[in-house]
Amino acid sequence: MESSIDELRKFVVPEFIIGRKALQTVGEYVESFGINKVLIVTDNGVLSAGWADKVNASLKSRGIKTVVFNNVSPNPRDHEVMAGRELFLDERCDLIVAVGGGSPMDCAKGIGIVSSNQGHILDFEGVDKVPVPGPPLVCIPTTAGTAADISQFAIISDSKCRVKRAIISKTMVPDLALIDPETTVTMSPELTAETGMDALVHAFEAYVSNAASPVTDLNALKAVSLINNNL
Repeated sequence: MESSIDELRKFVVPEFIIGRKALQTVGEYVESFGINKVLIVTDNGVLSAGWADKVNASLKSRGIKTVVFNNVSPNPRDHEVMAGRELFLDERCDLIVAVGGGSPMDCAKGIGIVSSNQGHILDFEGVDKVPVPGPPLVCIPTTAGTAADISQFAIISDSKCRVKRAIISKTMVPDLALIDPETTVTMSPELTAETGMDALVHAFEAYVSNAASPVTDLNALKAVSLINNNL
């Protein structure tokens, strides 16, 4: 019996490395891209926790030059993305490493878009509106729930209209995600609970979605089990 085209499912995810000390391999992996200088995108909370410094140290141990952009708000603003673009271009960077929760990762995706394409970040709102892929992007998540480290979504706040804009494009799927559970231990109990519930709701959502498949069902059910037993 032939399958209906409506039953087809497409999955787009980056290479991802999961496990303790994954963060410490960032220098090794970035070196393989053959680049010269890295823009590290993070926020003040992650800086205070020391994770951005560890990333910086790993990169510099491989002789890779870095510059840090940490002007990132929760729900990153359009003007922050544009400021990050200016730093990326002025410093002649050729790769972006995002360290943090969904906000730094979404901001990093936005910086990549406007570094490779002319225009303002909000010009790319919508689906498949990004003509040229950004520079290589490595994501190192420090929270749970957003999945920005493997997704094709970026949510950027329109500071004039005070609304969130969604940019959805396969060009924003990171090249690599280093998922290190140790980075989550510096979250506050409140943030641990909030991002854990975010992950749980996403697991429910994936399981009941009309785009669900046997592949997503396996992951959704396993996520529910892990979160229920550990959160």
